[in-house]
Amino acid sequence: MNRRRFVLTTTSTAIAALALAACGDKAPGASAAAPAPAPSSQKPSAQEAYEMAARGSGFAVGPVMAANTVYVFFDPTCPHCAALWTNSKALSTKLKMVWIPIGWLQRSSQPQAATILSASDPAAAMAENEASVLQRGGGITVSSSLSDEVVAKVKANTELFHKLGEESVPLIVFKNGRTGQFGTFAGAVPAEQLAAMVGV
Repeated sequence: MNRRRFVLTTTSTAIAALALAACGDKAPGASAAAPAPAPSSQKPSAQEAYEMAARGSGFAVGPVMAANTVYVFFDPTCPHCAALWTNSKALSTKLKMVWIPIGWLQRSSQPQAATILSASDPAAAMAENEASVLQRGGGITVSSSLSDEVVAKVKANTELFHKLGEESVPLIVFKNGRTGQFGTFAGAVPAEQLAAMVGV
């Protein structure tokens, strides 16, 4: 059963009522590459989660000088992550998103995440991967020359994700650009809901 979670420092019934879709280690067919540590009994606050996410290794999409940055933890084998990637394209001129790859759901997750992160154009590699995942094609072909450094970055991202106490991806970590409120949201959403959530 998919884990569904929505945490905001303020309540938004319109967004909270959305039917969410996310991938987690309890989802049917999930076969984690390594056992996930138990989530911390004390989850960080939304603001702490945002500050922690800023330390992840990812790649940015959108305006470099955007006033607000949204962080997304994703697994390259997750179809819901692919859906969020596709939906977020509509906001690419307004919103800076940093996509942070983790290796969690499948044995191929870590090498595929490292392949995307180490690509000369990570956004293009991500687009290739997500299109393949949506077509059930298995994702991007793993690079034969992955460095220990980039693999270590993916491992660190995965550990960071677990420190946030979350159990499903995509995980959106944000600060609302209009209200200044911090929040986390696990699941794929349409572009208009994403825009409302992050305040663009």
